[in-house]
Amino acid sequence: MTTEEGKAMRLYDVSIAPLLRNLQNLKHILQQGELYAEQKKVAPEVLLNSRLSVDMYPLTKQVQLVSDMSKGAGARLAGLEIPQYADDETSFEMLYARMDKTIAFLEQIQPAQLAGAEDKEVVLTIRKVDLTFSGLDYLQKWVMPNVYFHTTTAYNILRHLGAPLGKTEYLGQKR
Repeated sequence: MTTEEGKAMRLYDVSIAPLLRNLQNLKHILQQGELYAEQKKVAPEVLLNSRLSVDMYPLTKQVQLVSDMSKGAGARLAGLEIPQYADDETSFEMLYARMDKTIAFLEQIQPAQLAGAEDKEVVLTIRKVDLTFSGLDYLQKWVMPNVYFHTTTAYNILRHLGAPLGKTEYLGQKR
């Protein structure tokens, strides 16, 4: 393996691989939340529209943001077009489908497509302000913190509502 192939593989291991795992874990967390709602005879919309605080996004938006950050990272680092989703999910089933599309997109990315991406310039425009990163800084200082924040918030919404979730669901262990 050349040095460039080794770097691409390492970047894949710290980007695509954990993003895939996180999406799969979040899907499992949502499934546990849906099961809880069924058992307690709570309308799914109650969970999907719940938030931790009035100034925070509801569960549905938290999941959409995890998907957006994940597919955006994969596409930007691999030099691909970012898939566009409508953000129109209103059910657990629709959220699962969105996550499955995101997972399928990330699974098609090969380590070799990330060659040199750690030094690639990534520019994001957030609230009319351009943020410029190297590929590695984008991943470490923007993508992963945001993905874990929104995943944790989704988990916390469901846990706060009483869904029987534990750390193992978040980490994806013992399933």
